[in-house]
Amino acid sequence: MAWRAGEGGGSGRPLRYPGRVEPLHWEQRPVLRRPVLVAAFEGWNDAGDGASDAAAYLARRWSAERFAWIDPEEFYDFTSTRPLVRLEEGLTRAIDWPENEFAAAALGATGRDVVFLRGVEPQLRWRTFCGLVVEVARSLGVELVVTLGALLAEVPHTRPVRVMGTAADRELVGRLGLRPSRYEGPTGIIGVLGDALARAGIPSASLWASVPAYVGQTPSPKATLALVTSLSELLGVDLTTVDLDVAAAAYERQVSEVVAADEDASAYVRSLEEVEDGGDEELESTDLPGGDALAAEVERFLREQGQP
Repeated sequence: MAWRAGEGGGSGRPLRYPGRVEPLHWEQRPVLRRPVLVAAFEGWNDAGDGASDAAAYLARRWSAERFAWIDPEEFYDFTSTRPLVRLEEGLTRAIDWPENEFAAAALGATGRDVVFLRGVEPQLRWRTFCGLVVEVARSLGVELVVTLGALLAEVPHTRPVRVMGTAADRELVGRLGLRPSRYEGPTGIIGVLGDALARAGIPSASLWASVPAYVGQTPSPKATLALVTSLSELLGVDLTTVDLDVAAAAYERQVSEVVAADEDASAYVRSLEEVEDGGDEELESTDLPGGDALAAEVERFLREQGQP
């Protein structure tokens, strides 16, 4: 992976106000080998923080270096997604905005490089936002985009996390061993981005991890681990994940402690396990008692235990 100076020489971020802010900023121009772009967004597509944590974990493990970012000015309602104020060295006030950033890393012997797009799902001008992502992908010669998502499902926390891989392109479905996407209904930025990439002729696939609906607001290291494993296998990269393995085991153990202390919760999870193991027809969520109460109890317990 090589670098070229970006527009403006990478001399720092422009002022965000006053006046109009250009949305896409290049700090460097990486020269990449057959790059794959991996995208994950906090928000609606990110149950249990599984997708955003997976992208962050891999970007950290592969030492990805930031080279561009999308300014938030046009894409967020700041009364809903508010910027954060912090103190630097206890004196200077700084504001952190909900940016989306691009970072690149070399994948060694695979002959490929990887680009990460990480940030927060925008609230406004999705087609414009996706157009910027397409612009970056074209500029870098991206050969494949893989989006990561995590969804709430009626699954038990005691079983391996399901990861479903989908793609719209039939050739890509066959080549990567995925399945055609048959979902119909409301979509998030991942769905809109997939459509924009298809219209631009850029192949894309999506990996989704299933997160138990009764603990969907709590960070799930199990979902993160499943996505990290699936993506590293797709990219042909060997990766040890001992830290994630430990975190996933601790998560399962802590949730199980909450479930075991309540008879209704135990029955609820057993019914999910029977479905998962193929013992029964799939149950409707309304047939499973105690889900909301269990979710609140699990989240409280994990907060008290210091679960990250």
